[in-house]
Amino acid sequence: MSIFKGSGVALVTPFKDGRIDYDALERLIEWHIEEGTDAIISCGTTGEASTLSAVEKLSVIEFTVQKVCGRIPVIAGAGTNDTSHSMYLAKEIQYAGADGLLVVTPYYNKATQKGLISHYNMIADYTDLPIILYSVKSRTGLNIEPETVKELSKHPNIVGIKEASGDISQICRIAALCGKNFDLYSGNDDQTIPIMSIGGVGCISTVANIIPKDYHQMTEDFLKGRYKSAAKLQLKMVPLIHALFAEVNPIPVKAALHMMGRIEKEYRLPMCEPSNQTLYQLYDEMAKYGLKVK
Repeated sequence: MSIFKGSGVALVTPFKDGRIDYDALERLIEWHIEEGTDAIISCGTTGEASTLSAVEKLSVIEFTVQKVCGRIPVIAGAGTNDTSHSMYLAKEIQYAGADGLLVVTPYYNKATQKGLISHYNMIADYTDLPIILYSVKSRTGLNIEPETVKELSKHPNIVGIKEASGDISQICRIAALCGKNFDLYSGNDDQTIPIMSIGGVGCISTVANIIPKDYHQMTEDFLKGRYKSAAKLQLKMVPLIHALFAEVNPIPVKAALHMMGRIEKEYRLPMCEPSNQTLYQLYDEMAKYGLKVK
């Protein structure tokens, strides 16, 4: 059974005065549930997990689980470049009550495909939670090859992959090798409907942070066979998606949420405020889309 189908938001982590802004986080959680978001992904790339301490990360996850209170699934980021630390996080996240884990490939030290298989299987052996693999070579320098995904899919706790390689041919190969019992999620907002057309069950989205209702609607339309409506929404989003990736994620999306009055425009270094050019582009595309911006 899938952890979720449809629109999963890779939720930002709001900060205020250098600390986690739990009031803003609670407001975001409630807004997403009201707007129809199908799952919350806590402490992933968009959530600036790399600059959260282990204590902060687990605190954010536990807070999110408590506030969601079972209304939709909560999937938490447990990926690091240290297998033992990922195992520790996986166990603690399980204790916190999350519904699943998102585990990115090791970064910087990277790994061979053989090493990836051992890395993921050790984490999967250490937890009872279902695991979604996360392949994003542009950020980690490491790709999960389709044959590796197939091998990992044999583990009962490894149930899907967030595919953000941007390589549609590779994603097709994964779908062909792993079949319908292994869940495929789009990791690129502009490829959600193309990936769903080859068997994907949804997305783990950055753009859903600011248009949760439309993202849910788009994926729901596709899942219910309303293909033309889903495609129309996907194409409508393209200029907004491009604006939200004008600089490295999550710089623009946090600026966009600030423009909407939902969070402070605050980051942790090495993330920093966007350029004026990016802000102008964001403002224009958000206004064209119909979003209220200040």
